[in-house]
Amino acid sequence: MNSKTTRAGSVRKGLRGALLGVAVAALLATTACQSSEDDGKAASPGSAPAGASEPKNTEPSNDSGTGSVSPADETSGDSGETNGGNGTEHPDCVVTDLITAVELQDPAGETPRHFLLTVTNGKRTPCVLNEAPLVRLAAGNDAPTVESLGEPDTEPVVVEGGGKGYAGLYVFGNDEGGEAEYDQADRFTATLVAGEGTEHNGTLVFDLPDGLDSVSYDDAARVNGWAGTEGLAMRPVNQL
Repeated sequence: MNSKTTRAGSVRKGLRGALLGVAVAALLATTACQSSEDDGKAASPGSAPAGASEPKNTEPSNDSGTGSVSPADETSGDSGETNGGNGTEHPDCVVTDLITAVELQDPAGETPRHFLLTVTNGKRTPCVLNEAPLVRLAAGNDAPTVESLGEPDTEPVVVEGGGKGYAGLYVFGNDEGGEAEYDQADRFTATLVAGEGTEHNGTLVFDLPDGLDSVSYDDAARVNGWAGTEGLAMRPVNQL
């Protein structure tokens, strides 16, 4: 082989190797630079790894948009006291939920004086009767109310759903006979008292028992406060 040809081939191989070395060195430098930049980004505060979701903000929001409920909205009123503060967890009874009845307590042939007023709770949930009913023997809400027999019981009477509450009523104390004329009532009416001592709206109507078209009454009339049993309601009244 010609020596010139051999030397030319050697030169070309050396040149090719040198160029290849330069290209590899440049590629390594570029890769190192990118790795350094990526490391800097990963180390920067607040950045999240690739593919990870941003964390949710756990701080409370002041947004009061539709559907949001604040703690103040979850409860209302004073715990254990409702409808004017009767001291129980149950609401006051209302006239539209009560069924009324009257029973004469005097033997047949005697002057009708003593009556048992009964209310039945028509709801399935308990309600409360406070103090004594405001009973009227004359027609109309402007008629005077019957005086209570002593101080009314301050303890509320809880009437269970379907249960009963009782009040004793005395209407006539005059024993004079003859031709004296007295006021006559053909029914009794009553207004309930709220836990705070105010009157409720609405009127309870107590129709007289069968066989009585009217009864005489006078200023001796008295009513005993609500009680949970017939005996407690009538015992003080029967002594009149």
